[in-house]
Amino acid sequence: MSTTERFSNRVRDYVSGRPGYPDAVVSWLAETFGLEPGSTVAAVGAGTGISAALFLRHGYDVIAIEPNAPMREAAVAALGSDPRFCAVAAPAEATTLPPASVGLIVAAQAFHWFDRAAFRAECARILKPSGIVALLWNVRRVEGSPFAAAYEALLRTFGTDYLTVRHENVTESELAQFYDGPFERRVFDNVQLLDRDGLRARLLSSSYVPAAGQDQYEPMLVALEELFRAHQRGGVVPMEYELRAYAGRLPSPSDPARHPPSQRPTGSTPSNAS
Repeated sequence: MSTTERFSNRVRDYVSGRPGYPDAVVSWLAETFGLEPGSTVAAVGAGTGISAALFLRHGYDVIAIEPNAPMREAAVAALGSDPRFCAVAAPAEATTLPPASVGLIVAAQAFHWFDRAAFRAECARILKPSGIVALLWNVRRVEGSPFAAAYEALLRTFGTDYLTVRHENVTESELAQFYDGPFERRVFDNVQLLDRDGLRARLLSSSYVPAAGQDQYEPMLVALEELFRAHQRGGVVPMEYELRAYAGRLPSPSDPARHPPSQRPTGSTPSNAS
């Protein structure tokens, strides 16, 4: 299955099971890079619109770039009534947006699926001078609680290509190569409180676990039910994350503003699965 089609049969679970992003991310981008309210944001690999919703809440115009039709349709269903939102059927590497048209490109839970060289070239094309590229990952904590450890063990038991496609396979050197200059890093706490249905949706939203009709699907759900019963308190379990955010300007020989000397590289690699 192509990377753009991996989630086509998981859209409903993705909408109800995936975490959002902390509002503090937007404040950080505004304070660190001077991102102004009303700027145009391209949410690339926008999926069902989770990151787009974050920036709409804070007064930005958002263009959701998403090649997967079912996911894009879910984003439009959720956000299409907002006049500041529009969706474009295009891949990350060829967004169809005009040159120098956006102030921020955000790839949330998506960069590891892209052709990075082609995506970088597209970012350089559509960014305004001094525009920013932000890469966001909700990184699920796999240690620190019995529930976290048990959920990780379940994924390792029933996952299909879990160890292959996890976004922590993006290395620090690849991030440094992408930005080709200074970039900033911040970590924010994030948590979901999931009831039984929410936990099931969170699991089934992952492209690396069996889908309905596949081998191990039913045994996996039995194991998930046992896990929920063992670890729920008051009918919920906490799924804890670190929201890891990376942001910087792409240097260009013709645009010195994209690599100001005041910025200092603080990049680090994502680690742990989502």
